[in-house]
Amino acid sequence: MTDSTSKRRGSQMDSLEKMTNRSEQKSSRKFLKSLTQKQPQELLLVMGTGVSAAAAPGIPALRSWRGCLEAVLEAAEQLEVLHPGDVARFRRKVGKDRDLLVVAHDLIRKMSPDCLMEVFDGLERHIQNPLVLQSVLSLMERGTMVLTTNYDNLLEIFGQQQNKPMESLDLKDKTKVLQWARGHVKYGVLHIHGLYTDPCGVVLDPSGYKDVTQDPEVMEVLQNLYRTKSFLFVGCGETLRDQIFQALFLYSVPDKVGLEHYMLVLKEGEDQFFKHQADMLLHGVKVVSFGASFDHFPGYVRDLAAQICRQRSPDADRVDSTTSLGNACQGCAKRKLEENGTEVSKQLRPSGLRHDTGYSDHPRDLLLNTSARLG
Repeated sequence: MTDSTSKRRGSQMDSLEKMTNRSEQKSSRKFLKSLTQKQPQELLLVMGTGVSAAAAPGIPALRSWRGCLEAVLEAAEQLEVLHPGDVARFRRKVGKDRDLLVVAHDLIRKMSPDCLMEVFDGLERHIQNPLVLQSVLSLMERGTMVLTTNYDNLLEIFGQQQNKPMESLDLKDKTKVLQWARGHVKYGVLHIHGLYTDPCGVVLDPSGYKDVTQDPEVMEVLQNLYRTKSFLFVGCGETLRDQIFQALFLYSVPDKVGLEHYMLVLKEGEDQFFKHQADMLLHGVKVVSFGASFDHFPGYVRDLAAQICRQRSPDADRVDSTTSLGNACQGCAKRKLEENGTEVSKQLRPSGLRHDTGYSDHPRDLLLNTSARLG
């Protein structure tokens, strides 16, 4: 093991430990029961830049659209693939324009595809805080579908480090998209804007996906997801204003008020938060605050994922279910569920152990298992 690998692993463990401590300290946090009572397979998780920013805070391009565009412009300037006058003009736009998707669309058309490769090169070396990625992966293991507006493939990289058969999909492959939408690609991540590893396929405008938006079979399957799944927006800001997302999921779904989707947001101010909450209800989206600081985001996502995955409390996980005491506790848990009218399977799985990985989901064990897989 090299010194750099050892240091990176130590840094990841320190970061995970800090995040986990915050998570355990907030054990009294309340969640919407309508969300935590969902089965993982009832959800479709939409990942935005917040997920990447939490996992790799050292890469400015992952923090926001503005950060991404600024990094791309810097790369274009260094590689000398964009005229200095165009660089200056786009920098002014990035600094003042509100609709950065329009700016990004114009920039992508003018710049060299090499710029994105330059910006996102060596992502695997920059994963510092994998807590959110681990949480998303735990939901995928249990049937949650995932799509993203991000160019990066951090989740796929992390999943591969956990020996999961991750797949990065885009909308150009109709067969794969249909398989994913029908739930046949368990570890598939659909990138609706494309992926940085294929810069020529990056799309920011619906016109780039005419073959998709004009295909009745594909559109029916995709829009049916918005009607039948509960979308969980994680790390997203303006996703509902994203033209491609609108074209794929919103335009042909008239009655959105009766839907039940969820969005995790930063609570920056009381008035702004509650106005946003009321506005989103018109689109069938319940807005939920993860806290007043982005530092709360990873711990909140982990706790939420644990609730949805029906994991037991950390205290309960300390009991070895292979012992007679552990079996007794399982029996108590089963009787308690039956008393509450909850249907239970004949065989209760040992708490804290994933059926296909054999390692614990308890925060302290998560630190050990994750560090063993990273680096």
